[in-house]
Amino acid sequence: MLVSTRGRYAIRVMIDLAEHMNGKYIPMKEIADRQDVSLKYMTKIMQALTKSGMLDGQHGKGGGYKLNRDPEEYRVGDILRLTEGTLAPVACIDETDCKCDRSFECRTRPMWNELDKLISEYLDGITIADLMEGNTADNYVI
Repeated sequence: MLVSTRGRYAIRVMIDLAEHMNGKYIPMKEIADRQDVSLKYMTKIMQALTKSGMLDGQHGKGGGYKLNRDPEEYRVGDILRLTEGTLAPVACIDETDCKCDRSFECRTRPMWNELDKLISEYLDGITIADLMEGNTADNYVI
């Protein structure tokens, strides 16, 4: 699994919004400037986050974006699944994309399934609030 810039930037945007949360909408330009992301790229990320219901957006004067939940309620796994589509380490784990004729007899598939489960559990165990506080190292035990 390789997380794209879109996924990484989306997490940074969510942290930025949480750190600057004051009940008001934050203009996208301010977020883009703080995060050093182009407005064009930021627009795509914000549209995805807003359309999914993770953010509230408002156009016009006084508009911008804001979180609609507490930072503790945003899981990194959910943000990455939204921006990346899947967290699966190999294509055959993603049931919608599996084109392998051997998937039902594959001896390695259980290993990939377990890795997929570990990745999801780990990322779902980290919230935006954890990242704000730097609390990610001890969130998972194997």
